Amino acid sequence: MDLDLDRLNAEFANQPQKLIEWAIGLGKPAICTTNFRPFEAVILHMVSQARADIPIVWMDSGYNTEATYQFADEVTKQLNLNLITYLPKRSRAHREAIDGPTPALDDPRHAAFTEEVKLEPFARALRETAPSVWFTALRATDTAVRAQMQPVSINLDGLIKVAPLLHWSSKDLYHYLTANGLPNNFDYFDPTKGEDNRECGLHLSH
Repeated sequence: MDLDLDRLNAEFANQPQKLIEWAIGLGKPAICTTNFRPFEAVILHMVSQARADIPIVWMDSGYNTEATYQFADEVTKQLNLNLITYLPKRSRAHREAIDGPTPALDDPRHAAFTEEVKLEPFARALRETAPSVWFTALRATDTAVRAQMQPVSINLDGLIKVAPLLHWSSKDLYHYLTANGLPNNFDYFDPTKGEDNRECGLHLSH
């Protein structure tokens, strides 16, 4: 499918709901990934408004905070999400019994840890859900890599990647949550990133 990315990105640069409706309107299999981090209810509300049964894919590393698990349950129930959870092949207890605690960012074993708890589950999710369209809540302010992205792009494997909130600020997101009575979660930590401005590898691989 040939898409005029320049035209699409100019047209939908800061109109996330219209961009989502356009992408859903392609009539192709679609998923939305989530990690239930702060402001994640915005993308979940927007995509589920456009298509109620869209698969919401969560790679649950097993290392989330209690608040994140509580938030995941709350927003899933409130929005009646079609949540599909992908877990690592080993439980956290199993991994830690064999390999010990989460390796530090500068530990050579950290790459293998990230592969096990996030990248392999995501690769499995892509195989099983076989999407043509992937919605993500990436924001340009997250990392230097994401600052170079566009709201609509096409991956090397042909997957249409849609980041409707790419150019939204935290203030924009907060106002949307408030206007729509949505919950939020600020007690969030991703052990594969370790630092807010660091990539976990998922969006570098895909």
